[in-house]
Amino acid sequence: MPWLQLKAHVAPEQAELLEDLLLEEGATAIGLQDAHDDPVFEPERGTTPLWQDTILTGLYDDLEGVESMLMRIAAAWAEQMPDEPCPAIEYELLADRDWEREWMDDFTPLQMGQRLWIVPSWHTPPQADAVNLILDPGLAFGTGTHPTTALCLEWLDQLAVEGTLADQNVLDIGCGSGILAIAALKLGARHADGTDIDPQALQASRDNAERNHIAEHDLALYYPEQLTGGPYPVATANILAGPLVELAPMIAGHIAPKGRLALSGILANQAQDVLRAYEAEGIMMDEPVIREGWVRLTGYRPG
Repeated sequence: MPWLQLKAHVAPEQAELLEDLLLEEGATAIGLQDAHDDPVFEPERGTTPLWQDTILTGLYDDLEGVESMLMRIAAAWAEQMPDEPCPAIEYELLADRDWEREWMDDFTPLQMGQRLWIVPSWHTPPQADAVNLILDPGLAFGTGTHPTTALCLEWLDQLAVEGTLADQNVLDIGCGSGILAIAALKLGARHADGTDIDPQALQASRDNAERNHIAEHDLALYYPEQLTGGPYPVATANILAGPLVELAPMIAGHIAPKGRLALSGILANQAQDVLRAYEAEGIMMDEPVIREGWVRLTGYRPG
């Protein structure tokens, strides 16, 4: 059966109303997508920010009366937003496809470094004796497919190969899905603390830890202001350049003597600002590692 898809480009303040109007017209699914690959910076706790240009789509199984539907949507918009024109809505017919199956086929196990694999839950691990982290790439907050996450995972894997991660305590700032903290534990760390300002991220970390058979006492999760542990011999912060600079005193303050630090979520033209901020806090920084325009910075606190 074919499907009818309505699609509009909306500003963040327009999305909620248009989503409600599409649902009132019987949409079976609503989608929100970034139109320009713009980053969403660290949100306030409890908020769900959108991109400045968001593509909002509605999917319908009723193919009849689309023109009258658009007229009703425009009229309802005019009633609630009389001073603002309704976003232009396009429509098209989509051939019947097994969307879930096609989505799953896009993701295969990914090797990170020498020992670590990120394995979607529906796949069999390619190497049963490897360090296999089970994670669904469709989940939010970091899945290993983005260069920023991959660079941090490879760094953790290298620490494990060198023997400097074994039996250590790890801090993951901005833990998101928990992927870095869970990877560190599976690679041999003794304990990991993760922080995030988003309660949904903390819940995602808990769910992924359970999926990977990580005991509750091995991974502790906090809002940033609740963190009292440390200093840490290993720490990661895969967020964005602005917050990394702003939080440099706090993050550097959690690094133990001889402790190692990895920072990511940084665009190439932002790297020097972040590097200088951590050097000012006494962290000896290594040469940046760049991949697809994204940078990983690593360093250590002298003993």
